[in-house]
Amino acid sequence: MVKRFKVLVKGIVQHENQFLVVERWYDDRIFDPYQWEFVDGELEFGEVPDKAVLRVIQEKTGLTVAIDDILYTWGFTAGEICTLGIAYQCVSETDEVTLAEDYRDYKWVTRDEMSDYITNKAVLEDIDRAGLTRDFDLEDFGKVDTFIEHLD
Repeated sequence: MVKRFKVLVKGIVQHENQFLVVERWYDDRIFDPYQWEFVDGELEFGEVPDKAVLRVIQEKTGLTVAIDDILYTWGFTAGEICTLGIAYQCVSETDEVTLAEDYRDYKWVTRDEMSDYITNKAVLEDIDRAGLTRDFDLEDFGKVDTFIEHLD
């Protein structure tokens, strides 16, 4: 059996106090074929993830961004393909977006509005664990349990 791996990168793009969400078509066999998400794409052969996320964001939105942090990773297996994903927080100096054809719409949303658009429960849990859905509180400083998920 041939083992196949795929690496995805996700760019959670921030401009000032808002985050970019994009609407993409998934499947016309489901109730709502368009779904809101963050910008994502696949690594090209020989490409490093940091360069890939910058390329994907530029190709799909026209934005030139800087990487701020790696927020979380995720993974899943579908058939014979194992997929690993890396989510980056990126910063944009501008909010002027030029969408690629695979996206239908975009919006800049606040932290509080994210769950109004992103409906994938796993993604919402990941961004919550990464601290994106709440403001940092100085009382959290030093509380490692607040920011680090324990390994079982």
